[in-house]
Amino acid sequence: MLNSTFNVMNKIWVITLFPQFFDAFKSSGVIGKFLENEVEFETLYLGDFSPKSFKGVDSSPYGGGPGMVLRADVLEEAIKHILKTEKISKDELEIIYTSPRGTVFNNDNAKDLASSFQENRKQYVFICGRYEGIDERFIEQYVTRIYSLGDYVLSGGELAVMTITDAMLRFLPKALGNDQSAICDSFEDGLIEGPVYTRPSNFNGVKVPSVLTEGNHKLIDEFNQNKKLEFTKKYRPDLYKTYMRNKV
Repeated sequence: MLNSTFNVMNKIWVITLFPQFFDAFKSSGVIGKFLENEVEFETLYLGDFSPKSFKGVDSSPYGGGPGMVLRADVLEEAIKHILKTEKISKDELEIIYTSPRGTVFNNDNAKDLASSFQENRKQYVFICGRYEGIDERFIEQYVTRIYSLGDYVLSGGELAVMTITDAMLRFLPKALGNDQSAICDSFEDGLIEGPVYTRPSNFNGVKVPSVLTEGNHKLIDEFNQNKKLEFTKKYRPDLYKTYMRNKV
């Protein structure tokens, strides 16, 4: 039973051929706990919406070519099931698909999804593609957002959907043990995080920087900021150039 601070409309659906992929995601770590207590997260097996089960969810592409394509009519039946179950209209859904053509997903997109999820009170539906993708007509008629994780191809959309939902959920209230954690992470100010240290104070002859153990918070803040700049310049020169350009 959810004990949520969110509106009853807030719910996440995932349409997939492999719902078992999400079992650990829904039950592990801080995100698993958050989903258990705050936000409904439900997976739908696409095969349940085809008379032939998994054998009827796809077909060969018109015009020829390798692989199979997920059928628009089967995907539509899954959407109709959601609309009927929740007694809502199509306009009350945000239907999200992952594809190489999509906007490359980043921290700003994660915050935008989290904000829209709270404010618009739409239910989110993630479509996990497989094989050669899904019928273009379904995308044109139903999909409202398309994201890509980067310039590479995965065997299915499940990993991409888990990545996107994990990044999004971290920005919702109560998702993390400390609500300040998300806003102190990498990318929030255009930089990546610097080094972090914990016990033991001496590891293989390397000591923790003394400034971090002396209790002067002003110096600690200066140290951390300088290290963020140093690490960003070293590991993400693209971000560093953008950061420095925006400071001018």
